[in-house]
Amino acid sequence: MRRPPLHNDFSWSKSRHEKFSECLRSYYFYYYRSWGGWESDAPKDVRELYVLKKLANRFSWAGSVVHESIKDVLLDWRAGRVVDPAVVEARARKLMQDDYRHSRGKAYWTQKYRKQFTGLVEHEYAEALPDEAWKQNWETVRVALAWFFNSRWPLLAKSLKPEQWLEVDAGFDFAHFTLGGLKVFAIPDFAFVDQDGAPVVVDWKTGKSRDGYDEQVLGYALYVSQRYRFPVEKVRASLVYLNEGKEQDVQVDLGAMDSFHRHFETSVAKMRALLKDPVTNTPLDADAFPRSETLSPCMRCVFRRPCGREAEALAEQQARAAQSQQVA
Repeated sequence: MRRPPLHNDFSWSKSRHEKFSECLRSYYFYYYRSWGGWESDAPKDVRELYVLKKLANRFSWAGSVVHESIKDVLLDWRAGRVVDPAVVEARARKLMQDDYRHSRGKAYWTQKYRKQFTGLVEHEYAEALPDEAWKQNWETVRVALAWFFNSRWPLLAKSLKPEQWLEVDAGFDFAHFTLGGLKVFAIPDFAFVDQDGAPVVVDWKTGKSRDGYDEQVLGYALYVSQRYRFPVEKVRASLVYLNEGKEQDVQVDLGAMDSFHRHFETSVAKMRALLKDPVTNTPLDADAFPRSETLSPCMRCVFRRPCGREAEALAEQQARAAQSQQVA
């Protein structure tokens, strides 16, 4: 029996806001034009956009492998199982080797693979990268996992009683809440109740600190507050930079929440202004979503070919690479 069609409902997330802010054309492709590309009878251009939107870059890929590895470890500890760090590292390495081979052959166009990984944009656009760049990508994963196992987190996680565990990277189907009548996606990597009875949300990071991360964990705080019925000002939030070996507490108070609400409302209003029909989440025509004025986003964008900027992005990449060599 044919399943009922899915509806492209309007929702909000930090990643959606960032894509909207960076390039409206990319936003349009990602959230609207690619919709339905999974269907066997999807138009060719829609199918192409759908496959492309699933591709990662090598940096986000490394981060996702770290997150998946730590998630599995935490779930093992929650179940009382023993974890061998060497086995975790070896499993992550084997996973990345398999991922790399799948992506290099562009098998993602014809074959289903694992849910968390489709392929890499670097392979899709035949970007010229030295072997050292790929080795460094693995090193990012190895260092992050090594720091995690030598940090305070293993002892803390293994000391938690069953009732102190809230969730571990629960995924899109579960981790969302309602704000202003809208579904908001917020997926903390780790959430638990500490010894003082306060809920704690944790976000693992493999990159360097940058603006916007505070707002991300504030969204996690709102999510945990709503789902588990804690006063939001009692939630504690922490950003953990695995490759830098540092932790950053994020202030969760009424002032911070007011700021988050204003940011959310402004973002939603701008997105809805580009809808022909907000009720059905029907966008305006593609012309209402212009391309980025600069080429910086294009050089890492998965849609550079259907957008018509593949050649320009490549030329800009080569120019910047040549400039870097001259400086060096």
